[in-house]
Amino acid sequence: MSSNRYPIIYVRGYAMTEAERDDTAADPFCGFNVGSTVYRATVKKNAPAQKFVFESPVVRLLADYQYQSVYQNGLDILDDDWKPSPDETGKDVNGIAAASIVIYRYYDSGSELLGDGKSRDVKVYAQGLGKLILRVRDLVALREGSAFSAADFRCYLVAHSMGGLVVRAFLQNPALGDAAARACVDKVFTYATPHNGIDMGGVNVPAWLTANEMNTFNRERMSEFLDTAPVDGRMDYLPAAAFPADRFFCMVGSNRGDYEAAKGLSRMFAGHGSDGLVRIENASLWSIDDAKRSKPVATAYAFRSHSGYFGIVNSEEAYQNLVRFLFGDVRVDLWFEVDGVTLPPDLPKDADVDALYQVELLAAPRGKRWYLSRRVAEEDSPACRTHKELTDPERPERRSIYLSTVFLANKARVKQDRPTLAYAMTLGVRVPDYQVNKKFWLDGHYEGSSLFRDTLVIEIAPPRADDPAQNWNVKYGWQTDTAGQASLPMSPKQLADGKLQFIVPLSSLGAAPAAPGISGKVRLEVSAWS
Repeated sequence: MSSNRYPIIYVRGYAMTEAERDDTAADPFCGFNVGSTVYRATVKKNAPAQKFVFESPVVRLLADYQYQSVYQNGLDILDDDWKPSPDETGKDVNGIAAASIVIYRYYDSGSELLGDGKSRDVKVYAQGLGKLILRVRDLVALREGSAFSAADFRCYLVAHSMGGLVVRAFLQNPALGDAAARACVDKVFTYATPHNGIDMGGVNVPAWLTANEMNTFNRERMSEFLDTAPVDGRMDYLPAAAFPADRFFCMVGSNRGDYEAAKGLSRMFAGHGSDGLVRIENASLWSIDDAKRSKPVATAYAFRSHSGYFGIVNSEEAYQNLVRFLFGDVRVDLWFEVDGVTLPPDLPKDADVDALYQVELLAAPRGKRWYLSRRVAEEDSPACRTHKELTDPERPERRSIYLSTVFLANKARVKQDRPTLAYAMTLGVRVPDYQVNKKFWLDGHYEGSSLFRDTLVIEIAPPRADDPAQNWNVKYGWQTDTAGQASLPMSPKQLADGKLQFIVPLSSLGAAPAAPGISGKVRLEVSAWS
């Protein structure tokens, strides 16, 4: 396996009823083949949708990256009499290509069409995933022949919703699979997975709700099948011993309004700050690094719902994050470091003051019509800190705000002869709603105004292959300072984990001219990616 075109194994999400399991069993690609022609450019649901054709992840992977389906003569690779398709000359071949899309059809046995109609425990699905991985490994070995090394085999796991919990159960619980199968997993990408369970009306799904395995999303139940103790009552912790956090990606949706399941009841009970089913705060993961510091798993946000016409799996934004994470060349982790905040000068002195600061981000690569990450206050997806958090000397880590991670790809350059990769990030901090003695302070409040707003352009030239020093050339420019040209050089700081850290001071023209205000800098952690 000489390239990074490893097999992609797709693990679909939850199908609650027998009818839904039948629909899943009847679909060859379990929803990974569903596309869309519409997207929301605004949070207003009554505004007309915009046209944007996205063919589906399956079609695009086949067209853009020459992946192949493994179905042949109406059979799947787990069927006893399956045999691979002939090559382009009609000659029989063995096994499957490394660049294959494999669908984990774990709901077949629970459908009335192909099974007994009964749902299974998530642990059964996790065990089946391990067996499928080993089957894929053996089939790739047959195709590769004598050049194949089992120790070098790798695959990608891509999962939607509950499928991500199936993947985590397989990775985190040693009792649910072969260690050899777990060692095969190179990267994991999850769409809208409830990594910290599902809450409805502010209450976690109860453990006693066993019908159709609905208690899979209960945190106590999750602790049991993940074989992981909760941390502060939460289950979104990824142990480093189970899987490296740097190889995991969480795609999070923020459009609750277009999720139509249960005639809209789901989005009503999931509430604001969700994709209609999974709350934004529950859809990502964190881990602990070698220095015993907490670190977020790579995360990006899209104004997409849990599923449907405006769903997250069938979206260009999520697809671009998927393929850049799997096949990209440069990783950039985006942070906002707050140095200080100032209050309005006419606030009552010695009053008990608090406020909620909303930090917004729009990150887009050069020449594209979509965002790699989109965090906007109206969509309930900004990063938030209170005034007390940002001014507490005992908690300096709260002034370091993770925004998102973007992956850049040489393949996606607008001009292939240009050696640099570029993206723009719009950073905004809304003027907060100040509370004085726990009451909203009206004087001086202007809805929608900002403490800071500007667009930063970053241009990155990775090291040339013939450069013995392997130097990175990174430049930046704020829209208000350099008219959007990345013309100002940056000097990196080498970090212990091999990444390079670049610091960008905030532009003076993007900030509010007087108090209230915010000061700080953008921190970029840049590294080569493969």
